Amino acid sequence: MVDTITPAVLAERRRRGDAITLIDVRTPAEYGEVHVDFARNLPLDRLTANDITSLRCDGPVYFVCKSGNRSGKACEKLIAAGVTNVVSVEGGTAACEAAGLPVTRGRKAMSLERQVRIVAGVMVAIGAALAAFGPEAPLNWKLIGAGLAGFVGCGLAFAGMTDTCAMAMLIAKMPWNQTRGTGTSCCRAAAAAALLAAAAGVAEAQHTQDSLAVVKQGVDQKTAVLVDVREPDEWQRGHVAGARLVPLSTLERGVTADQLAQTIPKGTVIYTYCMVGGRSVAAAKFLRAQGYDVRPLRPGYPDLVKAGFPSASGN
Repeated sequence: MVDTITPAVLAERRRRGDAITLIDVRTPAEYGEVHVDFARNLPLDRLTANDITSLRCDGPVYFVCKSGNRSGKACEKLIAAGVTNVVSVEGGTAACEAAGLPVTRGRKAMSLERQVRIVAGVMVAIGAALAAFGPEAPLNWKLIGAGLAGFVGCGLAFAGMTDTCAMAMLIAKMPWNQTRGTGTSCCRAAAAAALLAAAAGVAEAQHTQDSLAVVKQGVDQKTAVLVDVREPDEWQRGHVAGARLVPLSTLERGVTADQLAQTIPKGTVIYTYCMVGGRSVAAAKFLRAQGYDVRPLRPGYPDLVKAGFPSASGN
């Protein structure tokens, strides 16, 4: 059974000065649109027990999403992994705002739930269109179309019965959901849905394929540099020793080549890292535009420490 807390109680604890660790498990794009200002983003699809144990907080860890469903799933996932001091915030981010908790707003983004509805609708429409062809066509499009529509229907029924949606987990990994502050229009979402219907098995391929052993060798030989793109408060709690701090939020606000050159040397390979891999990809786009050879890492800070990279804390 997952423990829950109302936003009103959470707000009261915040007002009286309690130390609160709040994790937003939505996609980075949803988080960038609006989030409780002291929440940090760890998307549900990449959340691990190591992410939470590395926080070393004394009290419970609270989880929030849009409505409370994903935060509950996050708690169940962690409890199954042996992390029990976790609490789901009822009602999600909107309820937190209504309870008086301060929020930070960015650019408009489309929620994951809406994207799932669009993708499912487009796939059913494609199935219906294919079913209009007769069996005399070169391929039996009628059978294929009916099969596609039936597959989507069974998938939605399974999601409803188990409260687990594989389509949502796949869409959450798409690039437009990994970049904070990036809005997704209905037209772009419909185009993405068509792409997903045609190639649902294509995985995200934006992270580097370099192994951590290769990364460590490059750093030791000074032919590569690690760049931490998390926020300063995360950096102070713990970071890879020798890494350079360039927060994604700083890149998003705008930074000149001269300013970057003071922190990141050119002529070396740049490996960006964050907590779970989403921000490292987003930051790489900005740095590539400045002429850097950037290779974003999927493993986050806890994974790097586990792999033998030395850690440090503070400034």
